[in-house]
Amino acid sequence: MSSADETDAVVVGSGPNGLAAAVVLARAGLAVRVYEAQDTLGGGARTLDLGLGRGVRHDICSAVHPMALASPFFQAFDLPARGVELIQPEIAYAQAFPGRAAAVAYRDLDRTSSELSSPGWKTLLRPLVASQEAVTALALGDQRSIPPGLVSKAGLRFGAQFAARLTRLRFDGAASLLGDDGAALLAGVAAHQIGPLRSCSAAAVGLTLSALAHAVGWPIPRGGSQSLVDALVADLLAHGASVRTGCRIAAFESLPRARAYLFDCSPRALARLLGDRLPGSVRAGLLRYPYGNAATKVDFVLNEPVPWADERLRRAGTVHMGGSAAQVASAERDVAAGRHAPQPVVLVSQPASFDPSRVGSSGQRPLWTYAHVPSGSDLDMTQTVIAQIERAAPGFRDTIAASQCVPAARLAEHNENYIDGDIAVGAISLYRLFARPRPAWNPYRTGQQGVYLCSSATPPGPGVHGMAGLYAARAALRERFAVREMPELGPRPGPAEPGTKALF
Repeated sequence: MSSADETDAVVVGSGPNGLAAAVVLARAGLAVRVYEAQDTLGGGARTLDLGLGRGVRHDICSAVHPMALASPFFQAFDLPARGVELIQPEIAYAQAFPGRAAAVAYRDLDRTSSELSSPGWKTLLRPLVASQEAVTALALGDQRSIPPGLVSKAGLRFGAQFAARLTRLRFDGAASLLGDDGAALLAGVAAHQIGPLRSCSAAAVGLTLSALAHAVGWPIPRGGSQSLVDALVADLLAHGASVRTGCRIAAFESLPRARAYLFDCSPRALARLLGDRLPGSVRAGLLRYPYGNAATKVDFVLNEPVPWADERLRRAGTVHMGGSAAQVASAERDVAAGRHAPQPVVLVSQPASFDPSRVGSSGQRPLWTYAHVPSGSDLDMTQTVIAQIERAAPGFRDTIAASQCVPAARLAEHNENYIDGDIAVGAISLYRLFARPRPAWNPYRTGQQGVYLCSSATPPGPGVHGMAGLYAARAALRERFAVREMPELGPRPGPAEPGTKALF
């Protein structure tokens, strides 16, 4: 090969983790090339015009970003300084009920607790909200080491408090502590894992995201999730990286020679791509990696805002549909058993209620929804989603100008990591929180020298946080380039210089 066919590092896949890995490597002074199969960059964080309404753009997967706001990577990257505005709705999220008032989670913990039927919400979450950095350290760590902030008496005390709450929610449920409305509110959040609610993993998801709602919020990026991607790509290009779209890598041999390769892809795809280059046990483990339940996406273009019966829901960035805690749990059990729930859990995001730039030239607006379904479902869920929303917003059907459903079975056409509609890129369980993608001390290594996995199939798992990319890039820098200090990530003119960011 000529020198033109050589580079320092190659990143395959431009989801938030792939781009985060590329940013870290480029800022360390390396020559980086990024390859993306789709024609647009960003993976699950893209915002595209689907042709449903003039000037109306839709978030393809992620739309609301508590993890991005809490993420140490994005905090160091400094999104606000790069022109990315994260809009904070007054109500972070809500649980809608038919025929009665919703349960709502304000940014303000005290206000939320005062409006619920039980004061237990504050009792449950106050210590976690007060220790938001510890919550983030637990949720976004590499699951192989104790975060520095937790190696203290205060940290150990927090860990014990979190474990006690997780255990109570796992074995006793939430109704006795939170009352019916509070239990439903928490159930809607815990259902984000798309799995049985009586599990430690669901309790951990519910506690973490609920605490973040009060500590940092559930923000919506102005202009859509693409604004985060655009900021990452701009930084990459400013530091000399090259980016190619519409370039599907079908064989490892087609990649340029490099000292490090990082793949933002599913374990199954990596096993197929590397084949016999991987140790047999590693390849078998990647091929056995379990995928979870699924989501079907239904995008709407509306002529006017959703006519929620409870006016407060118009101020909520995210609305969960599914009813009481028992009804949410029943629907998630159906999905886990491979059945379509008669009234599935539906997530709704209404960005145009807070971001005027999301309103099209004709006054139309996007509405983002997911419905939880069994893995591989090919059903068109449009009418089911409409019916669910109508239960809390009579007349919703009359506001619809256009809609598009992407069944779970087809989500991989838009993002190849979403096998059979699994948007978490792998089943979520307590064991899999520590064994993504396989039991190994370093989950980013593949057993092939210089090749790393950096997708959501590695710790800390799903979410737009960039941390899996950061951890994989850190491993590559140390092992392939003898670089032990992480580069500074904040915006500034001139070439990048090494820093000493102990957080990483």
